[in-house]
Amino acid sequence: MLTLSHPWAAGRSQVEKMALVAAAALLGSLLLAVSARLQVPFWPVPMTMQTMAVLVIAMTLGARLGCTVVVLYVVEGMLGLPVFANTPERGVGLAYLLGPTGGYLLGFIVAAYIAGRLAEHGFGAGLLRAIMVQMLGTAVILTCGAAWLATLVGIEKAFALGVAPFLLSSLVKIGLGGLLVVAIGRVFGRA
Repeated sequence: MLTLSHPWAAGRSQVEKMALVAAAALLGSLLLAVSARLQVPFWPVPMTMQTMAVLVIAMTLGARLGCTVVVLYVVEGMLGLPVFANTPERGVGLAYLLGPTGGYLLGFIVAAYIAGRLAEHGFGAGLLRAIMVQMLGTAVILTCGAAWLATLVGIEKAFALGVAPFLLSSLVKIGLGGLLVVAIGRVFGRA
């Protein structure tokens, strides 16, 4: 059973904690869906805020709850809800997950757990540490995405199409994500 160990959950009953978990999961998955649809003009490709949202959610909520939020988001998409970027144009449901971007979605889950676990051990408290976790999480997402894409188009094309165009925008999101994590930690306090 998921429990909340954040300071704002202290002293609450188990039912209240479960309600907080459900609310965090629903709000987090909604934030991920919105971040997938939010496209910022950028070069060489438009930038979505999805990877940043995944990592900020994970670092804010911790490994278990952050990962649960991301899994819920992926399940929503798998069930056919148009929560992923470019849906329904690129398909919905399982077809989308098995398509060229499926590896990135798996990477979201893995990165959420890693980033959340590192944040639980103090790596979200300072800007430099938060940025390091954001870099690691982004690397995990891009690696998982490129690995899956390589099975479809080969490793060279996977890097050229699935990693290289996103490196510059990833740096921007890493910096913003680090700042957000530190700001959220200051507003809501750290465990």
